Amino acid sequence: MTHVHEQPVSWLASRWARAVVCSLAASLAFAGCSGGGGGGSEVASSAITIQGAPNNQTVVDGESATLAVLAASATPLKYQWLRNGALLDGATNPLYVTPALALADSGVQFAVVISNAGGTVTSGPAKVTVRSVAPTIATHPQAQTVQPGQPATFSVTAHGSQPLSYQWQRNGVDIVGANAASFSTAEATAIDDGVHYRAIVRNPGGEVASADAVLNVGAAGPVLLGMLQFIVATPGRVMDHLQRGTLSLATLKYVVLDEADEMLQMGFVDAIDEILGMAPKERQVALFSATLPKPIRNIAQKHLRSPREVTIRSKTTTATNIRQRYWVVSGMHKLDALTRILEVESFDAMLVFARTKQATVELVEKLEARGFASAALNGDILQAQRERTVAALKAGKVDIVVATDVAARGLDVDRITHVVNFDVPYDSESYVHRIGRTGRAGRSGEAILFISPRERNMLRIIERATRQPIEAMSLPTLDDVNERRATKFKQEISDAVESKAGDAYRGVLEDYLRETDADLLDVAAALASMARGGKSLAVTKRRESKGEPAAPREAGFADRGGDDEGGPRRGAPRQRGKNDAPQATFRLEVGRKHGVLPGNIVGALAHEGDLHGTEINGLSIRDDHTLVRLPADISEKMLAHLRTVEVRGRPLEISRYKGRKDSESDS
Repeated sequence: MTHVHEQPVSWLASRWARAVVCSLAASLAFAGCSGGGGGGSEVASSAITIQGAPNNQTVVDGESATLAVLAASATPLKYQWLRNGALLDGATNPLYVTPALALADSGVQFAVVISNAGGTVTSGPAKVTVRSVAPTIATHPQAQTVQPGQPATFSVTAHGSQPLSYQWQRNGVDIVGANAASFSTAEATAIDDGVHYRAIVRNPGGEVASADAVLNVGAAGPVLLGMLQFIVATPGRVMDHLQRGTLSLATLKYVVLDEADEMLQMGFVDAIDEILGMAPKERQVALFSATLPKPIRNIAQKHLRSPREVTIRSKTTTATNIRQRYWVVSGMHKLDALTRILEVESFDAMLVFARTKQATVELVEKLEARGFASAALNGDILQAQRERTVAALKAGKVDIVVATDVAARGLDVDRITHVVNFDVPYDSESYVHRIGRTGRAGRSGEAILFISPRERNMLRIIERATRQPIEAMSLPTLDDVNERRATKFKQEISDAVESKAGDAYRGVLEDYLRETDADLLDVAAALASMARGGKSLAVTKRRESKGEPAAPREAGFADRGGDDEGGPRRGAPRQRGKNDAPQATFRLEVGRKHGVLPGNIVGALAHEGDLHGTEINGLSIRDDHTLVRLPADISEKMLAHLRTVEVRGRPLEISRYKGRKDSESDS
């Protein structure tokens, strides 16, 4: 029997210790300060009484937890703290302060073993929860002033629960790849003056935006032309520097206006007039232009003194080493025709022209969905990206570029063997400039023009302007496409055999043939099918438009509008879903918020799923998913393949639709 009352000093000391501990902050609190033990009841042994057990606690990421226990005994007590049942070195006092805790420590349990000569008792576990803290900005990015041609560097310092992630924004728009605490801009130009940069810092606890930092592009003082030999610039950029005082024409001696008619089309005539008006009276001006419209003649008469006109005449205005062909859009969509040309024509690099910036982007997306790596060039693309695209084209890293007339101006790449006018140019001069991108450096070139029946008049205008007939073109047939594919596949086999890429599999195949007595040709065919993901090498004839060859199966879809550009399709089959062939609804795990367009999805399904366009119906793009009707008998093997196909960087994860989920939205 333990007689606590016979030890007044110990009892008094215990009561004093209990009073002191109970007066600490709530973070040191434990159950039982009001007289009870942990959980409101005293836990007693023959030798020890726990009067205050450690309590559950919640702390912030990066902070420590303070745990305490209050025990009474007639003899000296020893303490040993445990973390998830494991002994903690040095934790031998009734008060224990943990090291700084991280989010990974959340849920850890602490207990204390109390012992004396009379026995041992263990407190109940105290659970510590660690919560994350939203980041805070310690140092905001500062405004920067740089000279034209110099980069600016912005940085931010933030504190908070780890891990921290960063996203820099330019005028409120995310900058791709700017995901560090510091960010350096490209070389600044006048148009960057006044741009706002800020950082968004995120962690599991939330996000915070830094204050905006303004980029000021200052003037480095006027650059005198006498300090340089040549300045090559657009009229707009020259005017910008003149207005900002960063350029002086005081020592100007020569002015060359190249492609003046193109400057007229781009709206630079007023700028040219103003620049020449600011130039010294004593200077020499040379003006080059493929044509001389009235505004250009007016500039010549106003700013040139006694000019001499030199005209270079030729039998044709296009090079004779460029073979020119046209195809009338009839019964087949232009994209299908372009696909056949890409399949069959032997080309090194191809430049495809579209009328609008949006059309270049959409056509690139559709080509990539059909397996053709390509890139867009248009006026919305930053100069740095344009330079990378042109460099990739020159280096052979990309073979197909879709461009607008303005973006392709001045493009000089010897590799371009084919120019395709996917959209008819607005005038004959643009056509001449377009096809001039091929047949360079003494090489031969190919120019192909897609033209609809209502645009035949433009064909005659182009022929009169170039003084050269353009021959009609017959599109490659299905047999041509299949023959080309077979030839390419044979060459791939030859290359693999020559490189001995399959030597590592010889032993396995020898064992398989010996064990199964299978035919060697059957095994080779099975391996070829596996290598192509189960897709057939040959395309199949699914339709035959009157007077036109049939489209390849992979390329046999059109825009969802019904008729092609050249008019309604004659002889085309009825859409699946409107006849007896059953269809089912499928769900794709990509939607509006992922940036997908109808062309992305239809292209991926048609190309990767070996589906005809008429088999893809009822496309409905929702916020986070898409519903579409496909043939009900589509194989599980094909579905497994389509699940891995990526659109906009996300796998389709296709599945048979089983009805609306509670969390689904119609938006």
